Amino acid sequence: MKVVAQKPRLVAVSPFLDKRHGTERRVVEWISRLADDFEIHVYSQRIEDLDLSKITWHRVPKMPGPHLVNFVWWFAANQFARQWNRRIHGVQHDIVFSPGVNCLDADVVSVHVVFAEYVRRNRAGLAFTRRRVWSWPRLLHRKVYYSLIVALERCLYTRRDLTLVLIARRTRNELARFYGRRDALPPVYLGLDHAVFNRSRLVAMRQSARNDLKIPEGEFVLLLIGNDWRNKGVPVILEAMTKLRDLRVRLLIVSREKIADCRALIERHNLTNRVLVSAPRSDVGFFYAATDAYVGPSLEDTFAQPPAEAMACGLPVIVSSTNGTSEIITDGEDGLILADPTDANTLAVMIRRLYEDREFRERLGANAAETARQYTWERNGRELAEIFREIIRRKDHLVAQSVTSAL
Repeated sequence: MKVVAQKPRLVAVSPFLDKRHGTERRVVEWISRLADDFEIHVYSQRIEDLDLSKITWHRVPKMPGPHLVNFVWWFAANQFARQWNRRIHGVQHDIVFSPGVNCLDADVVSVHVVFAEYVRRNRAGLAFTRRRVWSWPRLLHRKVYYSLIVALERCLYTRRDLTLVLIARRTRNELARFYGRRDALPPVYLGLDHAVFNRSRLVAMRQSARNDLKIPEGEFVLLLIGNDWRNKGVPVILEAMTKLRDLRVRLLIVSREKIADCRALIERHNLTNRVLVSAPRSDVGFFYAATDAYVGPSLEDTFAQPPAEAMACGLPVIVSSTNGTSEIITDGEDGLILADPTDANTLAVMIRRLYEDREFRERLGANAAETARQYTWERNGRELAEIFREIIRRKDHLVAQSVTSAL
């Protein structure tokens, strides 16, 4: 009788999973590619967009109330649920994976943002003196939450037996600066669904998408997708656009964030008729089809997915050097890199060149699509599977050494 080898048991710990949020979407895509090689158990409060026939979902109840309260509850509850299943039901695991800080007993953590660096960069914005008094309770909540996350990062990331998976090389410096992690940490650049994000699909959708958004014929449309509009670079884009009033340039901002302050900034720049704000759609390719270039001058971004998706669609992209997506771009060949994310003058020059030089714009977009083609979720799955297998081999070796020492 043929003996079927048992799959290694992988536990993934994430408060929620869906394809509408960056980090969570990545985990959904990764888990989907690992299901054939691992027996996967997910501890989560909510799951969408994931085939539950291929995994076992251990639902953790959600605590109503402020985000901070639910996070503290989640952090304790997922630990208790896993220990309960281990001791009462005998559900042992070979490896525990967490996207970010969700538990202290993880074997491997994918680092999508280093909160200590995020807090450092946004210290001025977190000062009470810069906010209206009625916003102080929300600001206090945010400051306490960030402080808690940074403290948990310190406990977790300083563990030398913990494997860290990076989304971009730039995160190495942050981990070394704050937590002394100077070991080799190769990045796993994020994958793309090329059946969805490709040039031919974009061309086929273009006219209908522009009609739906009521974009006039002949307008050159810049696209920015994401929340936290200040960090994503909206202020510098607006300032750059004030230098391009002689061109038919429009900006499309796609965000689920309430951006009343952003609208006020748009009005101050007298750009109301040149900026369109839209809520996200499940078919994000609709926005790439409607636009002519992607602009992402983030103040800080570990690896923004939208610029990479835009590249796969054959759009020319501009990203800042502080955006990890710049690591897969060669400046002037398959994209443009803004060295200083606050430099509106240089950004305006870049946009003007894309607008005026069609040959350059098309070459940049074609090369971008070629570059993006090598980044797939399947590649991510293979890379992560090898990382997980190496951790399991290392743990088995330590157990074998322990047994040998005891004999």
